[in-house]
Amino acid sequence: MTRRQRSVGRAAVPLSTLSFGAAGIGNLFTAITDREADQAVHTAWECGYRYFDTAPHYGLGLSERRLGRALRHYPREQYALSTKVGRLLVPQDGTGRDTEGFAVPATHRREWDFTADGVRRSLEASLERLGLDRVDIVYLHDPDDHADQALDEAYPALERLRAEGVVGAIGVGMNQTAVPARFVRDTDIDAVLLAGRYTLLDQSGLDELLPLADERGVGVVNAGVFNSGLLADPAPGARYDYRTAPAALLDRALALKAVCERHGVPLLAAAAQFGLGHPATVSVLVGVRRPEQVRDAAELMERPVPAPLWAELRERGLLPAHVPTPGQAP
Repeated sequence: MTRRQRSVGRAAVPLSTLSFGAAGIGNLFTAITDREADQAVHTAWECGYRYFDTAPHYGLGLSERRLGRALRHYPREQYALSTKVGRLLVPQDGTGRDTEGFAVPATHRREWDFTADGVRRSLEASLERLGLDRVDIVYLHDPDDHADQALDEAYPALERLRAEGVVGAIGVGMNQTAVPARFVRDTDIDAVLLAGRYTLLDQSGLDELLPLADERGVGVVNAGVFNSGLLADPAPGARYDYRTAPAALLDRALALKAVCERHGVPLLAAAAQFGLGHPATVSVLVGVRRPEQVRDAAELMERPVPAPLWAELRERGLLPAHVPTPGQAP
């Protein structure tokens, strides 16, 4: 399944059904070495990943630099790469550490900017860090508090860049559904990167966004399918949406795990493959930083998940009846 591809946009940008989320190689939470980052990307290539996602936000540009350097070993036409706009990196004289979750020196500060000029400046800087002359997808990154400006100024700038051929497809990346649904309704975007809102624990993406995306032909890249770790290892203290999971959600995750175990399937495999179950979803994006994580994710996507497992989840009320599962039409 890792090597299978689906496409997004009028340019038919091909995306592997399992994609590489590069926040980790930008030193998310803990630092890794350049060599470890290279090994992760090279292992991903060997395992069939052909879509790689990054952003200036990830390690104040470190993720883009590392990803660009590692991918120079491979033919450009054989992979897709996305980055994001909305946060400009402004140099600063700082001796401290980054305060937004990345183990890097605070050499820059992030400045929100969804103006047309900000979009172009951000993309130009990203291309320089990546060492590329084009990217395949550009997402508006987390415009939660800037939705109107992102629609009125940033989106038209991306539309022009797409028309000029600088980018192949454009979209929005968020961990909520309301603003992306607005973009799908009111613009001509090609893709949505949706984090944590279509998972075994949270199907709020079905309320409006996913059916609308399917109707409009907008591809959804499904990220956060493990809900910050709760579906990776449901145990007291596990995190959900970056905070300690409430007791009710922990109980639900443990019940999901028990059903999976009865069918001989790791919960992680069911969670990963569920993310591709809706017809609008084109790829599952996993955050990885080490070769073993890369291989494990690829193996999860290949693990057989029997239909009776999904049926039991419905019978036990752990999945609503209307929620599509892999291999089944909605």
